[in-house]
Amino acid sequence: MRWDRAFGVGIGLNLAFVLIEAFYGWQAGSLALLADAGHNLSDVAGLVVAWGALLAGRLAPTPTRTYGWLSASILAALANALILLVAMGALALEAIQRLQSPEPVSGGTVIAVAAIGVLVNGITAFLFMAGSRDDLNLRGAFLHMAGDALVSLGVVVAGVLYLHFGWVWLDPLVSLAIALIIVAATWGLLRQSLHLTFHGVPAHVDLAAVHAWLKALPGVSEVHDLHVWALGTADVALTAHLVMPAGHPGDAFLGEVAATLAERFHVQHPTLQIEIDGLEDGCQKPAGLE
Repeated sequence: MRWDRAFGVGIGLNLAFVLIEAFYGWQAGSLALLADAGHNLSDVAGLVVAWGALLAGRLAPTPTRTYGWLSASILAALANALILLVAMGALALEAIQRLQSPEPVSGGTVIAVAAIGVLVNGITAFLFMAGSRDDLNLRGAFLHMAGDALVSLGVVVAGVLYLHFGWVWLDPLVSLAIALIIVAATWGLLRQSLHLTFHGVPAHVDLAAVHAWLKALPGVSEVHDLHVWALGTADVALTAHLVMPAGHPGDAFLGEVAATLAERFHVQHPTLQIEIDGLEDGCQKPAGLE
């Protein structure tokens, strides 16, 4: 499958680059290269986690896991965000320590190796770019690779400036600046994955619009017990009670509603209960829905 190839290529390229970068970073005495190698290694782990979640999501449902392992992708996105934040925290700490006692580096080696990193990480990020728009798990993989490309580009710039001006403090300073940028970019991934972990309404679903549309359906006098949550990073479920005093509208009506929910609101797993008089089951209505 498409994403299997993307993960396989991405993991292979980045693992090979980690070994190259770590070796030459040690040879050149560059914190930026060594830190980037460590970050790349964490991203390899992140790609493995994301791929594992993708594979787990394909497992068939069982009597004890009726939705299968779809939520593995949400946990993988959360894990990727945490891995990135920990890696960037370690990078920032090391950069601050190095700023206090900067050391000379081999600028030419730094530039050459980091330029390879821009290419490797840029290619890998491109593989996940399309999927990152709709799947939080793939977005985590994309952010890892795009962040790596940014780090490597910063290292190239630092190497060029070091060769021209001899600023030994520039290498750790660039590392610190990039770490802060990536933390800011990762915060949204962490917030969204935590939101979905606690069954929050996915960001692309307007709950008020869904409620209004359901209530406007022919024959519907009231909508209650409306719940929307993510089964996985690309799968959304919905349950709702529709009060229809004129009686059950038939299967064709339910089929049309399900098709529109999928097309308009990207809800793949709707469950609708038709009621004639309405049932009071004590379930509170979300604030703002009338």
